[in-house]
Amino acid sequence: MAESGSSKSRQQLFRHQTSVLDSRASQQYANSIRLQPREVYIPGTPGTESIPRFSGKPSGPYVHLARAAARRHGVPEDLFLRLISQESGWNAKARSHKGAIGLAQLMPVTARVLRVNPHDPAQNLEGGARYLAEQFHSFRSWRLALAAYNAGPEAVRKYGGVPPYRETRGYVKAILGS
Repeated sequence: MAESGSSKSRQQLFRHQTSVLDSRASQQYANSIRLQPREVYIPGTPGTESIPRFSGKPSGPYVHLARAAARRHGVPEDLFLRLISQESGWNAKARSHKGAIGLAQLMPVTARVLRVNPHDPAQNLEGGARYLAEQFHSFRSWRLALAAYNAGPEAVRKYGGVPPYRETRGYVKAILGS
């Protein structure tokens, strides 16, 4: 009789532990990035309101190049214009303390991978738009694509979202406004 009671309590304990593990795994799976709904940008349609309109002065010799590069790669134009304003303030000769170059502030290694000349404004914008589009296709979110553009895709994967870096969080907020 004692054997039977002990066996029942072990089975109950096993069921309880299994249910706890199942609920934890289920919750982690439900929160997985790859299960997030896909954001699709279609100009003028509901759902794209989360991308603020470009409120800067869209003038100068590079705005038309930036708009064209954004369109070619399926990047919302206003988002890309805000990114360029944030990255370089529309200064084609901008260079960061970390070595990023030009309007889209491409790192030399990234420019080589993209096969663009980061010193040429048209190629720099083309590379920036293409790289941002690649990040969007990887993460299916403009917020995460911007974080990956700033901190690198490895950091976004490591933290499962926008990395807890002050610079990156400020960057995403400056461009998306939230």
